[in-house]
Amino acid sequence: MRILIALLVLLLLVNYATRAEEHPTLPIGAKAPAFSLKGIDGKTYSLASFNKYKILVIIFTCNHCPTAQAYEDRIIQLTKEYSAKGVAIVAVSPNDPKSIRLDELGYSDLSDTYAEMKLRAKQKKFNFPYLYDGDKQAMSKAYGPATTPHVFIFDKERVLRFQGRIDDVEKPTEKPNSFDTRNAIEELLQNKEVTVKTTKVFGCSVKWAEKGDWIEKAKKEWAAEPVRLEMIDEAGVKNLVKNNSDKLRLINVWATWCGPCLIEFPEFVDINRMYRGRDFEFISICLDDTSKHAKALKFLQSKQASNKNYLFNMKNKYALIDAVDPKWQGALPYTLIVEPGGRIVYGKQYLIDPAQIKKLIVEHPMIGRYY
Repeated sequence: MRILIALLVLLLLVNYATRAEEHPTLPIGAKAPAFSLKGIDGKTYSLASFNKYKILVIIFTCNHCPTAQAYEDRIIQLTKEYSAKGVAIVAVSPNDPKSIRLDELGYSDLSDTYAEMKLRAKQKKFNFPYLYDGDKQAMSKAYGPATTPHVFIFDKERVLRFQGRIDDVEKPTEKPNSFDTRNAIEELLQNKEVTVKTTKVFGCSVKWAEKGDWIEKAKKEWAAEPVRLEMIDEAGVKNLVKNNSDKLRLINVWATWCGPCLIEFPEFVDINRMYRGRDFEFISICLDDTSKHAKALKFLQSKQASNKNYLFNMKNKYALIDAVDPKWQGALPYTLIVEPGGRIVYGKQYLIDPAQIKKLIVEHPMIGRYY
């Protein structure tokens, strides 16, 4: 048995190493591989698009990675400082959106689709081209970024002179000790040899298309999670809203006879899978008659709602309305976000805007976009 386990471990390590070697990082001194990618502005970009620039800085980055988000403002600042000095800064998203699990999005409100790239660029007011390589990943395979972000700097002849990190401190609120990308740009502008040609990089791994089996594994894991529906009374609901936990709490009040409730409920399941690894939890409260317990549970099971689910066990629904939120008029569905201590920071009657909810969660001080 021990020999069999050892062989399995060895096979896994070999498989991992093989995948890493499939996309080796471009070596210093190599010419920039050609590419043709669509930007979020709808234009197609190639190496020739940047012929007028003395230096070309290509940064592989993305929407969802916390490290990538931590560096967005610094990339914007680099563009402000150097675009007039003959330096082109270009961002490329190498990730295949279909290879990203929901639980990998815990630090973001957006994944890495082309449409979501456009949204993120608009939110942050990107002042540089943001290119999508998620479908074929041909450019990314040729350059071999190890993480997001990963910087490649080319001279006038488009020879690689630096590859590595932007600087050595991830948190935007802290001051770096080594400004590696900036130093390389300055030396090239002065026609000097780049002193530090390569550095280690830190961030999220590139989501290669061959990672698709990881997604199927996640689906099987989620499908196997138990789904329960417990009873709760007025006092229990009041305790939920008091939120004596240490987590940001999202609560949705729904019923199987409420069409909009059923339409939006899968969004809550996705949100839960995204953020439940953080200081966050999702709780649903069903207002079906207690005799419909089996029906409500069947619906929850069909949606794989493995979060905490409750069925209100009192006939007086007005008691629940007052217990949940005095501002709630009583129409379903109703959704609220409650901080520890009971402060309600969001309350919405009828359908939610999932994008707004995700943004509210990830930008809440308890959650955040960075480590």
